[in-house]
Amino acid sequence: MKKFGSLFLVSLLSGATTLGAYKLFFDNSSTSSKLSVSGENYARNVSLGAEGVDFTTAADNAIHTVVHVKNKTVYNIPSNPLMEFFYGYQGEGRQQTQVGTGSGVIISEDGYIVTNNHVVKDATELEVTLNNNKTYKAKLVGTDSKMDIALLKVDADAKLPYATFGNSDNIKVGEWVLAVGNPYNLTSTVTAGIVSAKARDLSNQGIQSFIQTDAAVNPGNSGGALVNTRGELVGINTMISSPTGSYTGYSFAVPSNLTRKIVEDLMEYGNVQRGVLGIEGRELNTAAANEFGVKETTGVLIGKISKNTGAEKAGLKKGDIINKIDDKGIITFADLTSYINTKRPNDDVKVGFLRDGKLMSTTVKLTKKELINYDLKGLELEDIDAADKKNFRVNYGVKIKDITNDELVEYADQLKGGIILSVDNVKATDIETITRVLSKKGENQRSQIELLTNNGQILRFLL
Repeated sequence: MKKFGSLFLVSLLSGATTLGAYKLFFDNSSTSSKLSVSGENYARNVSLGAEGVDFTTAADNAIHTVVHVKNKTVYNIPSNPLMEFFYGYQGEGRQQTQVGTGSGVIISEDGYIVTNNHVVKDATELEVTLNNNKTYKAKLVGTDSKMDIALLKVDADAKLPYATFGNSDNIKVGEWVLAVGNPYNLTSTVTAGIVSAKARDLSNQGIQSFIQTDAAVNPGNSGGALVNTRGELVGINTMISSPTGSYTGYSFAVPSNLTRKIVEDLMEYGNVQRGVLGIEGRELNTAAANEFGVKETTGVLIGKISKNTGAEKAGLKKGDIINKIDDKGIITFADLTSYINTKRPNDDVKVGFLRDGKLMSTTVKLTKKELINYDLKGLELEDIDAADKKNFRVNYGVKIKDITNDELVEYADQLKGGIILSVDNVKATDIETITRVLSKKGENQRSQIELLTNNGQILRFLL
């Protein structure tokens, strides 16, 4: 009996120890999870579903900073000779007003508002309505059509609630975000989703760098806020990818870091200050790696260095593979441009690259984009400015500064100073666009050029 009692006591103590250890382990695990979630740089969420995330505070803050933007465009109705002949219809001289709507985000208490360029494009009158139903006339401060950002200003009678910029570089794929705007004129609408991808380029030109989300965005959401669960502005909702024109699961936003830089430029300089590395290149994949005989399948392979640029002065060469800018890893061309677009001329960036299989780095001082001349197949090119647009009555194009191509030297008097309008039926909106078109051509392949000569004639030829 004594022996049985001893055995029972040992069993009881063992069970208690096991139970205590079990409870201690899971209590500590639970505490650890709570600490990691509440910390500023939390690594994981305890709950995998939306029910474990509180959206209410972020939504409440955001709806007061998002405005309804109404643009009015007045245009003349052209005459119709047939209508006039048969019905006495008088069209010429009459005007018609078209009204468009979108969203915007208040970014300062004194009334600066950021929206999309396409929301306010060609507007003759702008009006914004706050969440408290107060309406103000707005004036256009400046635009960046390339990144589809516009800056407005209203003179309010009181300090306005405004959004706080978050760091869009720090958001992660899978992180919860809210889209706030006015779809279909339904004001103060909030939808939730996750970050689906970063540095998304829909143009296949390496210029765009959108945040992709699956938060529901529809017509009218353009220019509205994309915020994280802390209510910080991480993007400006810009577009959707849809065969129907309505939301089908994909929406895209301009990152807040890029938006903030554009806004600051418009406030300080009146236009966007763009710095460039001074390289032409292409992103790597298996096919490109095989084509150029390299092992790497990620990064940007330099194909050409522009003269008198920071890249040339820093010692970068054709064949180098850029895989890092400052602390940002570079996998695609969009990764590279998205980071450089947040910088200004004369900013220094540290470029990490591979040369002959060796990891190297150098510091590059960014060059002002407008100061770079590009040489393409014997044509020295530069982007057109406001004076060129006015003189030639165009709103896009690339200017021919000089000609060194033997095939075209005899036509230099006509072509020099002319404006390239398209290359292989692709609009020459800027130098980056046509360099990408031409970079895909072999040395012996010709390109169809549409050009406006310096005396105003349209000329088409093969180069």
